This record gives sequence, C-alpha cells and structure tokens, in this order.
Amino acid sequence: MTDNSARLDHVVLWVRDPLAAADFYEKTVGMESLRITEFTEGTVSFPSVRLNDETIFDLAPHSLAERMNMLPGSADSAGHPVNHVCLSLSEDSFDALRTRLQEQDVSVSDFSYDSYGARGTARRSFYFRDPDGNVFEARHYA
Repeated sequence: MTDNSARLDHVVLWVRDPLAAADFYEKTVGMESLRITEFTEGTVSFPSVRLNDETIFDLAPHSLAERMNMLPGSADSAGHPVNHVCLSLSEDSFDALRTRLQEQDVSVSDFSYDSYGARGTARRSFYFRDPDGNVFEARHYA
C-alpha cells in the first residue's frame, strides 16, 4: 500500500501461550503465522498472525506486561481481553471458518442477521472465543 489513508495495522492480544495461540489462529481460524521461529529462538518477544495484507494480530505473552509501560497503567491490561474483534470475511470463508471451529469443538454462537458494522449491514454473523478467552465476531456482508 502506498497511500496514507487510515487503516488498522495490528491488534495486540494477551495470550497465555503464544505458540498454542498461533497454532489455533493458523489451523482453526485460517491465518498465517509469523515470526514463530524467531520467537522460539528468543530473538523476538512475541509471534504474530496475519489477518490480511495490511493487518496482523500480535500474540503477546502475559510475561510482557511488566514491560508495557508506554502509558501509566498500560501493564494492567494484561489478561483483560477487549470486548470483541470482528473479522469481515467472504461468504465462503465465513462458512469455512464456522466449519473449522465446529470441527475443533470450539463453541460458536447462533447466527445473528442484519448486524450493523463498518461496511453497513452484514447478512450473517456469529461469535466464538479463542483459547485465551478473547471474543471474536465473524461476519460477511454479501
């Protein structure tokens, strides 16, 4: 991307076990794992997973909390998931994600219909939790 319009760059998720979290996001959610070798070798503090060409999720272990001092009280966020993160997918990817979650015995909510979001009204959506308790919504618009 060469333009400078506002975009979501990354979300930092607190996780108990970054490797287990990366495995979940790769195998169950379908994201690409990043920096696994570097994390395992100790050359980076956390691995990440890629949502799309522009956005990643950093999988920060709780042990990093003491170093999160960019603002007073920042370390206190460790272990407190956000309310939820919403993933907008194509209809095929949406259906495939739900299938993978169910195959892995991950609880999913019932479908919601006509939910409002960044691109207007989504046709269907559902919610699920990752192994660390972070809540995700998956939706498709068309």
